[in-house]
Amino acid sequence: MEDNILVVKNLSKEFPIYKGLLRKKSATVKAVNDVSFEIKRGETLGLVGESGSGKTTLGRLILRAIEPTAGEVIYNFADETNVDFLKLNKKQLKKTRTKIQMVFQDPYSSLNPRMTVRDIIAETLVANKTMSRSEIDNRVREIADLCKLNLEHLRRFPHAFSGGQRQRIGIARALAVNPEFVVCDESVSALDVSVQAEIINLFKEMQAIKDITYLFIAHDLSIVEHISDRIIVMYLGQIVEEADKRTLFENPMHPYTEALMSAIPEPDPLRKMAPIFLEGEIPNPMNLPTGCYFHPRCHYATEKCKKEMPCLRCFGNHKVACHRAEELHLKQYIKY
Repeated sequence: MEDNILVVKNLSKEFPIYKGLLRKKSATVKAVNDVSFEIKRGETLGLVGESGSGKTTLGRLILRAIEPTAGEVIYNFADETNVDFLKLNKKQLKKTRTKIQMVFQDPYSSLNPRMTVRDIIAETLVANKTMSRSEIDNRVREIADLCKLNLEHLRRFPHAFSGGQRQRIGIARALAVNPEFVVCDESVSALDVSVQAEIINLFKEMQAIKDITYLFIAHDLSIVEHISDRIIVMYLGQIVEEADKRTLFENPMHPYTEALMSAIPEPDPLRKMAPIFLEGEIPNPMNLPTGCYFHPRCHYATEKCKKEMPCLRCFGNHKVACHRAEELHLKQYIKY
């Protein structure tokens, strides 16, 4: 417990759907459904899944950008342990937010176009009112230098920068208050491949310098492979597989993980890709299928899969929610 900076227990989020002039509740969307996991201090946990799987909602619930329907979020900071994040009042929440930050997906819309880079990075420092102006200026210069931003950049506005530079500004803003935990929400998905590599290397460099813990949300397993220590695979608001990086890539145990891996581009131009095409689209979260949520698209589904919901079972340090986990021998797609 003390080694874990974050413990999430049975976290759920339901969004009501209203219709008509009288705004009557007609349905409920289960965006996150009874999710539990832990993140160790100093590690990077990758969270993957296709669009609509609940990754971003989960990240925002952990930060209390969205209030959960049920569950617990417990933080263990360096100077304070067992912080029940969901029970903090506004004053306590403001103080704690300096220890947890977020890097957003869109490196442009997340930055205020009317503020200079200096003011954007300094914004969180000013809001906390714990430093003088000269101390803030020194801190901004220090973090800008670490994020490979020149001093002349601090006087410019966001529109004057490329996508990679804007994301560096967003990272600098998040790290300005020396956070212990950072949620990276699809923070490289909008960038070119070469720029993605630069930003990922920056994340890893900052982790080594500042001892930061990351929750890295992405839909691309090839990116998650390079930065993560452990990986969680989500589908329709539930965790379907969890393991350390090497174990997951060498021995995937859930058919959904196998399908995601099959879509990873091959670096060898002479080798042909063999993607597994899933039938149909991700089901409507307002009308979830019975049994295993994945069974309508699964090539290995049985009658039991259609009727019974699989629980998340442990196979050593490997967790998987699949009735046929022991008997299936799924293909690995990346060899170490």
